[in-house]
Amino acid sequence: MNATHELPQTPAELGFPSRLPNVGTTIFTVMSALAVQKNAVNLGQGFPDFDCDPRIVDAVAQAMRDGHNQYPPMAGAAPLRQAIAAKIDTLYGREYDADREITVTAGATQALLTAILCCVHPGDEVIVIEPMYDSYVPSIELAGGTPVFVSLEAPDYALPFDKIAAAITPKTRLIMINTPHNPTGRVWREADMRKLEEIVRGTNVLILSDEVYEHMVYDGAPHESVSRYPELAKRSFVVSSFGKTFHVTGWKVGYLAAPTALTAEFRKVHQFNVFTVNTPMQIGLAHYLQDPAPYMNLPAFYQKKRDFFRAGLANSRFKMLPCDGTYFQTVDYSAISDLPEAEFAQWLTSEIGVAAIPVSAFYHESHESGVVRFCFAKKEETLQLALDRLAKL
Repeated sequence: MNATHELPQTPAELGFPSRLPNVGTTIFTVMSALAVQKNAVNLGQGFPDFDCDPRIVDAVAQAMRDGHNQYPPMAGAAPLRQAIAAKIDTLYGREYDADREITVTAGATQALLTAILCCVHPGDEVIVIEPMYDSYVPSIELAGGTPVFVSLEAPDYALPFDKIAAAITPKTRLIMINTPHNPTGRVWREADMRKLEEIVRGTNVLILSDEVYEHMVYDGAPHESVSRYPELAKRSFVVSSFGKTFHVTGWKVGYLAAPTALTAEFRKVHQFNVFTVNTPMQIGLAHYLQDPAPYMNLPAFYQKKRDFFRAGLANSRFKMLPCDGTYFQTVDYSAISDLPEAEFAQWLTSEIGVAAIPVSAFYHESHESGVVRFCFAKKEETLQLALDRLAKL
């Protein structure tokens, strides 16, 4: 073989077209790399910089020592599925059958992809409310579906139900919702769920509800899961995440709850793209869930961080937008700069030493509102360091 011969470098050269031709390096990767380069406080990516409860680590270690190191059932270890079903019933009044309607997944992102793959066929339309988590559209495209976008607008990001209703066509297979909402911090209320009920009533449209921040709703408000609403629950896939709830994002354990018929289709795909999820963490989580205090106390835990961060931001020229849930705070920077969002985020990281994420990155095409997102799931000293730097503005 000629040593100078170059191997093909692109899908076209290799003889096949890319399945995701528009996907490149994410803004999260770009900003995190810049934060490291500039020694900036990274409030861009959404994960804690503090440790989880040692008890949950002990529970997983004990599960390993007890011999839970081989494959669990495809749908998940029975004790964990039972604990999940009991939790949902207690919190939202919906009885899911642990054997037939709860599936443990390799994180929420896998649950979202699998739910889409199991029900979206080529030519189907999926309504997506943007700004949105960046896995939604690639997952729809991998299934051969067509995303149909409905946009929320700053500063209040109110849900445009007239536009959602107008987007439904005979091709609509699925509506994707996210509450509490990443990146805006908006939460759905009971009135919103009732409007969604009205919109889908009499249709065959399914719902995929991303509820990974379900235990981060503030100011005494309840989390309005679609599981609370029988008319919605019967047509919904509901996704949540232990990584978000218990500060263990690297464990990548989540779950999906859905009626029996939907779960059966979900598991057909799940068994071939994951098969099952690591056993000792499932057993450890099942043990840890026996005490509801960690997730019941989570709203107060994060509200304290939210309030601390917002109080500090009051000393800057940022205009804070509402944060009713999640661990993200969005801010309007129009009093500081007229740069586009991505350029402002890079300037903020390089010159001020605090990394943020442009909210425009959560739209499918350019959508400038002069808003960036900070993550406050950090130690108080991390937040204080960031606030000290932001106060210069």
